[in-house]
Amino acid sequence: MLMRMYLRWAERRGYKTEALDVSPGEEAGVKSVVIGISGDYASGYLKSEHGVHRLVRLSPFDADHGRHTSFALVEVMPEAAGDVDVKMEPDDLKIDVYRSSAPGGQHMQKTSSAVRITHIPTGIIVTCQTERSQRQNKETAMRILKARILEKRLEQQAEERAKLKGKRITAGWGNQIRSYVLHPYKMVKDHRTDYQSGNPEAVLDGELDEFINAYLRSGLGREQW
Repeated sequence: MLMRMYLRWAERRGYKTEALDVSPGEEAGVKSVVIGISGDYASGYLKSEHGVHRLVRLSPFDADHGRHTSFALVEVMPEAAGDVDVKMEPDDLKIDVYRSSAPGGQHMQKTSSAVRITHIPTGIIVTCQTERSQRQNKETAMRILKARILEKRLEQQAEERAKLKGKRITAGWGNQIRSYVLHPYKMVKDHRTDYQSGNPEAVLDGELDEFINAYLRSGLGREQW
């Protein structure tokens, strides 16, 4: 649902989107996905979406039609530009290839086209299996890896600044930044800005601009980025 929401939002803005890596869920849906979104100020707008998103609804997978609460983590990383120096020594990389589990018919099943790259110094692991060739998957995985290393570098710089200011930064699965409630009432609320909408269907269909603008006007992400 979140993947569709962001793809529809990007489509409304005329941004280019690309599914860089998709891992299907064990029973249904998507376990994780990496999406590339490119366009003017895309990173600046999307930084408001970084955090835990909470969904409350009647689960279609529950025979008793009980109300369920689920959580998803959204991470936003600016892609390393061509002039950004992200050094990776060959000895720092462990590259594994394996057969892809992504859709693609017999070709995917007979060849080891999927790629997993481990950056040994940081422990960051990136996989890609969406392309038909091993070379394309490797190139895409390297792009994602550079973005993750850049993100880690920015986080470390932010932590250093916070230490100098005497503040403590809390990261991870703490409090959700936004709730999407489809039952017993309908509402989407951003817990950082208190902006809310009574039309979750429209929000989940990509109408995010008011939430994004409320966040940007608040200045909450100014120190992080």
